[in-house]
Amino acid sequence: MDHANAIEKAAILAGQVAPKAEAHDRAGSFCDDGVEALAKAGLMGLMVPKDAGGEGLGPKSLAAVITAVAEADASLGMVYLMHVLGTNCVVSGRKSAARDKVLAEVVAGKHLSTLAFSEAGSRSHFWAPISKAEMRTGGSRLNAKKSWVTSAGKAQSYIVSSLSPSAKTPVESNLYLVSAGTPGVTVAAAWDGMGLRANASSPMGLEAVDVSDDARLTEDGKGFDAMMGWVLPLFCLGSACVALGISRAAVAATVKHLKISRFEHMGDVSLGEALPNARARLAQMQIETDGLASRIEDTIRHLESPGDLTMLRVLEVKAAGGEVATSVTSTAMRACGGAAFSKHTSIERLFRDAHAGTVMAPTVDVLHDFIGKALLGIPLF
Repeated sequence: MDHANAIEKAAILAGQVAPKAEAHDRAGSFCDDGVEALAKAGLMGLMVPKDAGGEGLGPKSLAAVITAVAEADASLGMVYLMHVLGTNCVVSGRKSAARDKVLAEVVAGKHLSTLAFSEAGSRSHFWAPISKAEMRTGGSRLNAKKSWVTSAGKAQSYIVSSLSPSAKTPVESNLYLVSAGTPGVTVAAAWDGMGLRANASSPMGLEAVDVSDDARLTEDGKGFDAMMGWVLPLFCLGSACVALGISRAAVAATVKHLKISRFEHMGDVSLGEALPNARARLAQMQIETDGLASRIEDTIRHLESPGDLTMLRVLEVKAAGGEVATSVTSTAMRACGGAAFSKHTSIERLFRDAHAGTVMAPTVDVLHDFIGKALLGIPLF
């Protein structure tokens, strides 16, 4: 599969999952059918190296696929992003039989992975787990309370962070590959969020979970480096792409409403023809959406050819994505008025999904602080 083929497959998949997004949102049900469609399209191993049986594609292809999927269903876009990030941790981690087995299942479309980083005690500072692994003969024991685990109870594996048994600081952590069926792994509560309601982002518990040394993906104490290197850049890029998909969907829904809805008492003209203020709002939505698309393209270039400004661009793109998506969907709510507020269009769902993305760690507020620190030469951590 090459880049063009990945885009084609994503477009076909988007057409299949879009009609089901509304029902999943209303029920708060997991997008199982969307995950199955991703597997059938051969997209689960998109960034797995070719020598491991994957497609070996990079950030450019990932961005295009996530944007197309998120435009159809933002929840599925986030599930897919977290799967790719989890898989990337497995690819980048220490070699083991467990690692090879997971990658083979991913490539075969039989394995969904995800991240289990955030904890209530450190909140949006996902890079600083509170839980601390215990040393055991041949491995470690994990006790942790994880929050906001996308695909909780649905994934086949979780990439779990925990402080190293010998940790002296909050950033001396490890990443572990934990199978869903491991004794002690539980979903702590059902997911019933305001937005992204089909991604099963529930809290999870790990109680006396024993994992072998082969399940540790990082060198001891190097989990922070992995989270910053293996996860953060692609997460920020992918989150911005989810925001772009939401924004494009909001623009399309607004165009449709302004074309179809009519003033019969004014000679049966459409709202778009009759209301210059609605046209102006639509124009502003398009400008902001196109601006985000350009920022994403710039970030991809920096990831493909890293330089001094790469991390700054990575931080900026997620912050900008959150701001643009909330702005575009808010404007769409106003442009479409009562039809949007009464849920006669998809815009109300997109509005909620956009706001959910801004509070995913690192939140927009945290990113603004990081960007300010970077500009002033202040260490981020």
